[in-house]
Amino acid sequence: MPIPVETFFLAPDAGGTLQQQIRAMIADGILAGRLRAGDKLPSSRRLADHLGVSRITVTLAYTDLVAGDYLWARGRSGHYVSETAPTRPDVRRLPNAPESAVDWSARIVGDFSGHGIVGRPEDWRSYPYPFIYGQADPALFDHQNWRQCALRALGRRDFDALTEDYYERDDPMLIEYVLRSLLPRRGIAAAPTEVLLTLGAQNALWLATQVLLGPGRQAVTENPCYTGLRSILGQTASNVLAVDVDEEGLPPDAVPAGADVVFVTPSHQSPTNATMPVQRRLALLDRAGRDDFVIVEDDYEFEMSFLRPAAPSLKSLDAEGRVIYVGSFSKSLFPGVRLGYIVAPEAFVREARALRGAVFRHPPGHVQRTVAYFLALGHYDAHLNRLHQAYRRRRVVMNEAIRAAGLTVAGRGDFGGSSFWMAAPEGVDSEDLAQQLKTRGVLIEPGRKFFAPGRDTRNTYRIAYSSIAPGKIPEGIARIAEAIGERADAAR
Repeated sequence: MPIPVETFFLAPDAGGTLQQQIRAMIADGILAGRLRAGDKLPSSRRLADHLGVSRITVTLAYTDLVAGDYLWARGRSGHYVSETAPTRPDVRRLPNAPESAVDWSARIVGDFSGHGIVGRPEDWRSYPYPFIYGQADPALFDHQNWRQCALRALGRRDFDALTEDYYERDDPMLIEYVLRSLLPRRGIAAAPTEVLLTLGAQNALWLATQVLLGPGRQAVTENPCYTGLRSILGQTASNVLAVDVDEEGLPPDAVPAGADVVFVTPSHQSPTNATMPVQRRLALLDRAGRDDFVIVEDDYEFEMSFLRPAAPSLKSLDAEGRVIYVGSFSKSLFPGVRLGYIVAPEAFVREARALRGAVFRHPPGHVQRTVAYFLALGHYDAHLNRLHQAYRRRRVVMNEAIRAAGLTVAGRGDFGGSSFWMAAPEGVDSEDLAQQLKTRGVLIEPGRKFFAPGRDTRNTYRIAYSSIAPGKIPEGIARIAEAIGERADAAR
């Protein structure tokens, strides 16, 4: 790529001749990694004009750099950083560098890294059978229209949306389409002042906990539950209680007395995929009214209800303004978009907006405007339709493979989703199973980290079909069954 001429400047206190200074400036940029192989240097005339030196001075410096293999000249095209340019040794840690004099264990006020999340290998795509949850399949994504929307958002007409600091505001175009297109699908009517854009559902949940919880407050979660929520709640200094879910999700009667905030995933319980029936949703709202607690509804994967129409959201049934609704584009588009939203009473949104502004202002304007165009031009609905068809086919293949292999489904999503919650025989540790399967090219997610401490089951695991081609599913499931059989035999 061309290197802007503004990248270069001569330090007033630099020693040596002008030619030597220019040579050192460029060589240092290459050694430091700021100028990379293949990058094109400004022409000698343009750099000379920019630095206020003679053109011959720059030409001689370039010639010297070519001799040192820092640059190479290509005919009339100009000078480029050489593919074989010298590199600087890695000196991030010298052999005799002193240790830090700071006792960081005493300085750090919380254990932010101690909360386990379900991870995955960085090279997970290289595994032939990746039953990994929540990752986008490039074969199903609408690259062409997404690119066109992104390019349109880069145009002059959208220059303000691209470059402006919104401070605590959001892109009005995206807010309009969230209000007009997304929320009506969930039966939700809201005003612009009741919607806040976030950096995904994780950030939305963090904002909710920071605004609502603290010392002396009591939070209630499902057990098992989304691991990221447990990590967030660990930062609030509040009392956290976990309620076991059943085949219909969180039982309202099991919510302990004194709850201040209850976190639920009613559309597709995370990770069991249970869908909360409407009558239970009404019972939970009734309990919230009687006991005066607030509900945070994480409505993840409602877009993936391809077997039956999605049940009404808790927010749509809420007559008292007790529900804080969290939505996200991570599963319907791709995780890297990092864009979600909160729908809640204006008093809550006002405080959450101020907190968001203090931390990172707002999600990037270009991302907001690109998603707005993707919605406005109808690409989002077409994309969801493709996902529904593909996921329906993959689910059928997965279901048949599981049945043929004799594996046990522990939680079945009757509305769709993108994964199965599984149970191995008692005595089979799913974490050991996962390590064994990795050596056979299969990735699964052990279930232990989804559970509250001390209340975990060692034999549960999750397998997803969003990131694996249908043709590979049967063989992958067969390998899982084979490994489980081996471990079960060894445990007897």
